Amino acid sequence: MSSRDPLADYPAPAADEAVAPDGGLRDGYAALGPVLREWGTAGLTAAATALAGEHAASGVSVAAWADGRQTVQPYPLDPVPRVLPSADWTRIAAGVEQRHRALNAFLADAYRAAGRRRGDVDRHPQVVRAGVLPEWAVAHSPGRDPDAVGQAWPGQPRATVAAADVARTASGEWVVTADHLRVPAGLGYALAARDTVSRAVPGLLAAAGTVLDPWDAVPLLRAGLAAAAPPACEGPPRIAVLTSGESDNAWFEHRVLADALGVPLVRAGDLWPRTDGGVEAAVEGERIPVDVLYRRFDDGLLAAFRTPLGQSLDTLLTEAVRAGRLGLANVPGNELADDVAGYAWVPEMIRFYLGEEPLLGTVPTWVLAHEEQWAQVRDRLHELVVTPVVGYGGRGTVVGPACSAAELAFLQAEVSAAPYRFVAREPLTPTTLPTLVDGALRPRHVDLRVLSVAGPGDGATALPAPLTRFSAAPQPANWWSGGAKDTWIPAPPAPVRRGWSSGRRARW
Repeated sequence: MSSRDPLADYPAPAADEAVAPDGGLRDGYAALGPVLREWGTAGLTAAATALAGEHAASGVSVAAWADGRQTVQPYPLDPVPRVLPSADWTRIAAGVEQRHRALNAFLADAYRAAGRRRGDVDRHPQVVRAGVLPEWAVAHSPGRDPDAVGQAWPGQPRATVAAADVARTASGEWVVTADHLRVPAGLGYALAARDTVSRAVPGLLAAAGTVLDPWDAVPLLRAGLAAAAPPACEGPPRIAVLTSGESDNAWFEHRVLADALGVPLVRAGDLWPRTDGGVEAAVEGERIPVDVLYRRFDDGLLAAFRTPLGQSLDTLLTEAVRAGRLGLANVPGNELADDVAGYAWVPEMIRFYLGEEPLLGTVPTWVLAHEEQWAQVRDRLHELVVTPVVGYGGRGTVVGPACSAAELAFLQAEVSAAPYRFVAREPLTPTTLPTLVDGALRPRHVDLRVLSVAGPGDGATALPAPLTRFSAAPQPANWWSGGAKDTWIPAPPAPVRRGWSSGRRARW
C-alpha cells in the first residue's frame, strides 16, 4: 500500500521498547519495519479492522459490572505485536515460577490443619514463628478463610494455577506488580490473540520467524490440573471447568479453555453427589465422574450457588474433597497470599521458604497496618499510590500525584483514620509500545500477564503464553480496559503443535 509510513511521526518516548528516540527500530523489531512501511497507515488501519472482525466473529470479549449491570465489550487486539527477547522470557519465567513456589509454600504453612502440629505449644505458622511475618498479617488478614483448611487434600498445592503481572521499567528491569492466586485469567486471551493474527493478517506473523506457540501451554495446563487429582484417583484424572456462566467477566475464556482442554464446561446445576462421596457432572444427558474441578469463579460465590438437590455448591465440593474424591483448582482461601498486603512480603517469603534471592523485582510497598511503615509515608501520600487492602484488582486505588488538593486532603483523612486498611506504593511507569489510536501510532504503556501451573511436589512451570496488555489511556490505569497485543518470543525451529491433542483449534 502506498500511504504514509505509520512510524514516520511516531513520538517515541525514551523507554519505548520498539522505537528508539531517533526513530530507528530497536533490536527484535527490525523485521516489522518492512511490513509496516508496505502497509502504510491505510494498511495498518485495514489490518486493525480485520483483526477486530475476526476477534468479534470468535466472540473474544471482556465484561465488567457497574451499578448492578454487566457490560460486555469486544476485547481489542492491536496490530503491532510485542517482541519479547528469549533471554528476557527465560528470566521472567524463572522469576514467576519462583514466586509461585514460594506462595504455595506460604499457603501450605498458613492453612496447615489446626494451624500447627497438635503437640506444638506455639501454633502459629512457621513464617510467623521465625519472625518473618507479623502474626496479625496471617491470623487477622481479611483474606484468610478458616473454612478453606478442609478444602484441599493433604499435601495439595493450593494454587494449581497462578499468574503474575510483570512490567518493564525504563531501566530495563522486570518488576512484578501483582500476584493472582484465586482465579487468574489471561490464557484464553493469549490463545485467541495468536489465532486471530494467524487468520486475519497471516503476512504479519510470517515476519515473526519462529516464535513460541502459545498453544503449547495447553498440555502443560492439563498436566497441572491432573496433578490436582486426589491420591485415591485411579486412572487418568477426569477434569471439568466449573463456571458461574454468562455473568462472569471472563465467560469467553471459560469456553475457550474447556474446548482447548477437551473437557466439559459445567455449572453448579450440573453437579451431583456420587455414592462414594465424590462428584459427577451431567453432560449431554450423561453423568460423568469428575476428579478435578478447574474452578473459574470467586470463592465468595461458592455458597451462593445450589446443586439440583438444593445443597450449596460450597458444601458439595467440600464434602467431596474431605472424602478424598475431588481436587479443586484452585483451592479457596488463596486471597490470603495475593492481596496487596501479601505482595509486600513475597520477597521475604522467597528467602524464607526457598532459601533463594528473588529473581524479579517488586515495587516498593508499605503496609500501613505496620506502625513504622505508616510513619515512613505519613507525609508522602501525595507522591504515592494508595490501595485498600481489600481492593483486589486495583479497586479503590488512588494515585497521589494525580490528586487535587481537596482529594489529597480527603485521602489523608481517610488513611489517617484507619491506616491498617491501606497499602502505599511508589508509582511505576512501565515501558511503551506503538499502538494504533485513532488511525495513528501512539505510545501506550504495556504490561505482561504470565500464568504458571504447579506440578507434583513443590514445582511450578510458567506457561509459554504470556499476554501483553496495553493501557487505553496515555497513563497506565486498568489494564483490562485497554486491549491486547500478540506476544512474539523467538524460539529455535520446532514442529508446530496445533491446539488440543486432536489438532483442532476451535472458533469460539
